[in-house]
Amino acid sequence: MQKEVCIITSYFPPETGAASNRIYSLAKGFEANNFKVSVITPLPNYPTGKVFPAYKGKWKDIAEENNLKIYRLWIFASNSKNILFRLLAMLSYSISLLLFFATHKLPSKVVIQSPPLLVAFTCVLFLKNKKKDLIVNISDLWPLAGLELGAFKRNFTYKCLEKIESIIYKRADIILGQSEEIIAHIYQKSTPKKTFLYRNYPEFEIPEIQERTNNEPNSKIKIVYAGLVGMAQGIYKLCTKLDYSTIEFHIYGDGAEKQKIEEYIAKNKHLPIFYHGKLDRTELHLELLKYDFTIVPLVKRIYGSVPSKIFEYAKLGIPTIYFAGGEGGDLVAKYELGYTIAPEDYHALNTQLNHLNSDIISTKNQLRIRKTAAKYFDFELQMKKLIALLH
Repeated sequence: MQKEVCIITSYFPPETGAASNRIYSLAKGFEANNFKVSVITPLPNYPTGKVFPAYKGKWKDIAEENNLKIYRLWIFASNSKNILFRLLAMLSYSISLLLFFATHKLPSKVVIQSPPLLVAFTCVLFLKNKKKDLIVNISDLWPLAGLELGAFKRNFTYKCLEKIESIIYKRADIILGQSEEIIAHIYQKSTPKKTFLYRNYPEFEIPEIQERTNNEPNSKIKIVYAGLVGMAQGIYKLCTKLDYSTIEFHIYGDGAEKQKIEEYIAKNKHLPIFYHGKLDRTELHLELLKYDFTIVPLVKRIYGSVPSKIFEYAKLGIPTIYFAGGEGGDLVAKYELGYTIAPEDYHALNTQLNHLNSDIISTKNQLRIRKTAAKYFDFELQMKKLIALLH
C-alpha cells in the first residue's frame, strides 16, 4: 500500500516567495520517495493580500497538480499592517481547516507549517486527538521573531502566544527546525520527542553557467536583490545608503516598499538603481546568473532565522553578500559562499563593496559554490534521513 502524507501550509504555489517554494520542494520530495501527497492551503493571496483573480469568488478549489492533490480553502485575505486584520486572516483559515477536518479523512502522517502560530496551534489541538503523527515544520520562531521585529511587547498577549508555542512543541511527534538556533530554542521551551535539522535547500533544475571572464577595469559590479521588498528586508533604506562608486544595484520582487523604491529611483535617475518587478522562479534564476553578487539583507538580526535565499543562491553558484547576521552569516562564512556583514552596518557594507575581490566572480568560483552547496545541503539526502525518521 502506498504511503500517504498531508501537508498543511499557509503558503503554496502559485504564490511566490521562500515559504511557498520551501513547502513545494518538501511536497515533491515526499512524492519522489513514493508518497501520495496532499496539500491543504488557503486560496492564493500572498503577497498582495488579495485572492488571485483565477480563484476569486470560490470557497474551495481542488486540483491535481504535478502529482500532488491540492485543497485550497477560503480565507479572509489581508496583508494589512493592522494586527486585527492579520488575526482575522489567520482565524478564518483556521476555521476553514476545522471544517475540512470534520468532513475529510486525513492520512496518518501530517506535516504542519509554522508560522502562522495560530494555524499550527489549531492543527495540533484538533489532530492530536485523531491519533495522527504530527510533523511540525518550524521555519521562524514566533512569537520571539515578532518581539525582535518590534511587532510584539512582553505583555499578557505575548505570554499567551508563548504558551501556544509550547503546546505546539509538546504535541508534535517530530519537529523540523530550519536552523540550529531553532532546534536549541525548542529544547529550551519544551522536551520534544524528536527533532530534525532541515535546511531549506531547494529542489529545482539548475541552469547551466555561462562562461564568463572577470569584470574589465572600471566596470561596475552588478549587485542583485530578489525577493520580498518589505519592511524587514529594508530594501528602500539600502537604496539610500549604498555607495554606488563601484556598483550598480538591481531589484526583483514585490512588497510593501515597492512604491517608495520606485519613487526614489524616479527622483534619483543619476544613480544606477534598477527595479525590474516580479518574475516567475524559473525566469528569475536565469536572470540572476547575469549578476556578480546577490545581497541578502535584514534590518535586524532575528534569532533562528536563516533565509532560504542563502541555499537557493548557493545552488545557483552566485556569491552572496549576507547583510543580516546570525546563523545565516556563520554559514556563508564557514562554507565560503560570499561575504558577511553585520546588519545595519552600512559603513562596513560600503567598504566591502568598494573592495570586492574579482576572483570570486569567476566561473570557477561559481562551480565551487555549487559543489559546496550540493555536498553540505543536499536535498535528497535530507529527505531520506527525514523519511527514515518517520518510521
